[in-house]
Amino acid sequence: MIDYSQKIPNNVNLAGDRTLQRALEQWQPNYLSWWKEMGPEGSQAFDVYLRTAVSVEPSGWAHFDYVKMPDYRWGIFLTPAIGERKIHFGEHLGEDAWQDVPGEHRANLRRIIVTQGDTEPASVEQQRHLGLTAPSLYDLRNLFQVNVEEGRHLWAMVYLLHRHFGRDGREEAEALLQRRSGDRDNPRILGAFNEKTPDWLSFFMFTYFTDRDGKFQLCALAESGFDPLARTTKFMLTEEAHHMFVGESGVARILQRTAETMKALATDDPAKLRAAGVIDLPTIQRYLNFHFSVTIDLFGADQSSNAATFYSAGLKGRFEEGKRADDHRLHGLTYPVLEVADGKLVERAVPMLNALNEVLRDDYIKDSVAGVARWNRVLEKAGVETRLAVPHKAFNRRIGTLANTRVAPDGRVVSDAEWAAHEREWLATPEDRAFVASLMGRVTGRGQFAHWIAPPAAGINKQPVDFEYVRFG
Repeated sequence: MIDYSQKIPNNVNLAGDRTLQRALEQWQPNYLSWWKEMGPEGSQAFDVYLRTAVSVEPSGWAHFDYVKMPDYRWGIFLTPAIGERKIHFGEHLGEDAWQDVPGEHRANLRRIIVTQGDTEPASVEQQRHLGLTAPSLYDLRNLFQVNVEEGRHLWAMVYLLHRHFGRDGREEAEALLQRRSGDRDNPRILGAFNEKTPDWLSFFMFTYFTDRDGKFQLCALAESGFDPLARTTKFMLTEEAHHMFVGESGVARILQRTAETMKALATDDPAKLRAAGVIDLPTIQRYLNFHFSVTIDLFGADQSSNAATFYSAGLKGRFEEGKRADDHRLHGLTYPVLEVADGKLVERAVPMLNALNEVLRDDYIKDSVAGVARWNRVLEKAGVETRLAVPHKAFNRRIGTLANTRVAPDGRVVSDAEWAAHEREWLATPEDRAFVASLMGRVTGRGQFAHWIAPPAAGINKQPVDFEYVRFG
């Protein structure tokens, strides 16, 4: 039996729901087996300085202490209910938000929850080897924090499946533990979550770009007319912010170290910088191009009848839906999408309802560009003239109208021959990845950092940078 007040902190009255108790008593051991098999490799006995959510209050969702990760308390939390909440978009605009699953939307809601839930264990699986090459105790702790919170987000989605979807939900919850990232026969649902994350530059790019996709997807779901989903995802966003911080600050620290070395050696020659043991800027740009392009495919096809259905039904809104000055039904409104005509990218207006994936993608791109600008300020402050840039949104696409269209990072449609001639300039090569891999090696001394990355400006939870964030025992 599970002690629901201690082992699974929650505000959903687990102790008072016998049906849900029985379901979770079956699921939890399988989850722990998955964690031991596919969670951070070789880390089960470490004492890690982790943040654990024990309540939704500010004093409770950021409780810090040492914990062994298999003993982490993966809780289930919904933000507090807000009075008589109303559905504020789609064809049910103005009606009471649903506390139970409407029968006519059952299949679509289950699909939305399963797809979101599948990304959470997938990222843990992608990152499971990274602890072996962490550049510092600070970074190792941040990796583990991301991992356990992705696990908690899986619990959040599984709670919804068990609580609201009966036998179908239980079967879907089991399947979430059976798929594996990159598995040929039983892969994760979304393509980006089957890519490898073999090194820390990839990890930082992933947490910056792909966890940012998570932010926008969760924000859209936090608008949902299905109130338990909206309240669940809204609380998940409080943790997602740290994941994006890990990515943004990690890349910034790599750039800082590279810029310092460029200044010391008075060179921007990639070969000389690699010989000095830092990651050259062209390689960082190629990693950026890859992770950005793979991530924007996660938003789906530029025109989607499913997106229109989800919105009209009140299941999934837009980013910051309440701040938009329209009728929130979108009748008669259009939105520009890209297509190729006469060898060039052109815009074509389509019904906005069908272009909602593109609306969310464009909101995401604006947010991503702002963060890259902050990276460029690191270079500017260091006196380096080179600037990083987000590639055109048509670059390296595999989904939608632009799938497999050859587009350069600057937005030019190019021939297959020109693509082949420049692909190694635009996307990370096997040689790039081999070089970055050659830099990777676990640094375990307190306050010590690998040569290719600068220390952070501050520690976690007001602790010093040289704090013992991980105790190996």
